[in-house]
Amino acid sequence: MLEDIIKERRKKIENLIKNGVRPFPSKAKRTISIAEALKNFNKLSRSKKHISIAGRVMALRDQGNLIFADVKDESGPALSKAEGKIQTLLKKDNLENFKILKQNIDVGDFISIGGNLFKTKAGEKSVEAKSVEIIAKSLRPLPTHWYGLKDVEERFRKRYLDVILNPEIKEKFFKRSEIIAYLRQKLNEEGFLEVETPMLQPIPGGAKARPFITHHNALDTDFYLRIAPELYLKRLLVAGFEKIFEIGRNFRNEGIDRDHNPEFTMLELYWAYQDWEGLMKFVEKLLKKFLAGRWGKITFSEALKKYAKTDVKKLAAEKLDEIFKKEVRPKIIKPTFITHFPKSISPLAKSCPDNPELTERFQLIVDGTEIVNGFSELNDPIEQRKRMEEQEKLYRAGDPEASRLDEDFLEALEYGMPPAAGLGIGIDRLAAFITKSHNIKEVIIFPTLRPK
Repeated sequence: MLEDIIKERRKKIENLIKNGVRPFPSKAKRTISIAEALKNFNKLSRSKKHISIAGRVMALRDQGNLIFADVKDESGPALSKAEGKIQTLLKKDNLENFKILKQNIDVGDFISIGGNLFKTKAGEKSVEAKSVEIIAKSLRPLPTHWYGLKDVEERFRKRYLDVILNPEIKEKFFKRSEIIAYLRQKLNEEGFLEVETPMLQPIPGGAKARPFITHHNALDTDFYLRIAPELYLKRLLVAGFEKIFEIGRNFRNEGIDRDHNPEFTMLELYWAYQDWEGLMKFVEKLLKKFLAGRWGKITFSEALKKYAKTDVKKLAAEKLDEIFKKEVRPKIIKPTFITHFPKSISPLAKSCPDNPELTERFQLIVDGTEIVNGFSELNDPIEQRKRMEEQEKLYRAGDPEASRLDEDFLEALEYGMPPAAGLGIGIDRLAAFITKSHNIKEVIIFPTLRPK
């Protein structure tokens, strides 16, 4: 059936070319978006002003000498209060190429329309077409049973169809873009400088995670896709930058679930002469727009006792993180700061002055998910070396997620890094929470999937 449809549409392309019509022209005339046309409908219809719109045909109703075509473009609720879809009337008397259009136009085609706005007898806002051009001929028909598709993976795999047929999906990605733009604007207003650090790193570092390995042929050297930009951003603190941030992709060779995708987006920032407590206040100021209500605060030890009914002192270091993630974090719903993480699971955070086994580290948990991780940065090169050596031992003992010893970073640190605080914000997780999505794949436009 599908093959027959594709074959028929190929014939239509040939027919268009035969009649001197380019089915894939380089340019299309458009003077206004559909949403803007609808927003200014009264003014434009009264003045009889000629407009040109363009978009995809979503529905066709052939009534002989009259064809109704519903046309949709990108504009809509995400960009405007008006809908980005409008009915177009193609009349035989108005169009010299009516016969060609009638024979060759299909749902899914992109067309450009020039004409005037008016209301039908039924009161529907419409365009009376004076000129119509097919600007991209579709070979495949749009699915008729896509909405509510039970195979979620198929939706992610063919995201282009998901966006076409489910407007609420498209709105999520506009919202995601708005979140990033807002954060970037606020950080710029606060005097932060946006920088870019390497994606390919000779030594993975900055987080506890298993890296992806690749090979550079010209240098005949293995590199790692970065698990975090942290150690390079700290080198810039050594260089004298005081307020810096980066929004970019990180890669971790880990499992996939509602909170994790191997390729994800983070905002990471560092602030010289600031500490973790000042950073917590800044986080609340930055994210209060998205996370309303009263925020809570509880120590790591108290959280383990309250939600996991266990004592930090009774657990080995390798079990602390696991129990926290599996038994504690899912039970925290309202925005809550978890503070004073153990040193054993915080190799880059500064120890608390009154208890060296605890660190000046916090996480912001919302709806069972870590949104922010931050701390007072360890800037003592001697202590940092000790911790990296401990992590290197764990790595050599078989822990693929342990941090590695980075001599170049340690050398930079020995030149002196000012007191500083830093944090990472999971953009995907934040966007998922704000858009009320139950899985970060809903807000990652092309999530990682097993090859089909």
